[in-house]
Amino acid sequence: MSDLFHDGVSDEFVARVFNVMRRAPQHRFQVLTKRAQRMARVATELEPAPNVWMGVSVEHADYVDRIDVLGRVPAAVRFLSLEPLLGPLDDLDLAGIHWVSVGGESGPGARPMAGGWVRSIGDRCLAQQVPFFFKPTDVPGSDQLRPPPPDLDPAPFVP
Repeated sequence: MSDLFHDGVSDEFVARVFNVMRRAPQHRFQVLTKRAQRMARVATELEPAPNVWMGVSVEHADYVDRIDVLGRVPAAVRFLSLEPLLGPLDDLDLAGIHWVSVGGESGPGARPMAGGWVRSIGDRCLAQQVPFFFKPTDVPGSDQLRPPPPDLDPAPFVP
């Protein structure tokens, strides 16, 4: 995985990638970036395709402005990847967002994620009728998944 909107990727290359995605309607492409401003600028010059989802990563409250920028991007589906979730994201405005994914940090030295942070996001998604997906994380040094945080009951979010 890489960030298509990294500064080292030319606008011409991005346009070529979008052209390929548009010519492959049998596939669904999820384009995820932390560089929301560049995505918004470049996307205005591209023809949106129904099989291309556009999303931003927001791991901490310091980066919620990426969500507002995403709202200006022409896309069939706009999604949020709230991972690794490193702090609470209170008062999220999910207007124009079609899907939210939440997960913790994985690997050695992974920082903990509080169940209350996840619950707050899940409750907001339920209230705003936005699909919510919780991704378990790995247990460092094994092939097992960590259970959800002990203070989170994921049952209310399962359809």
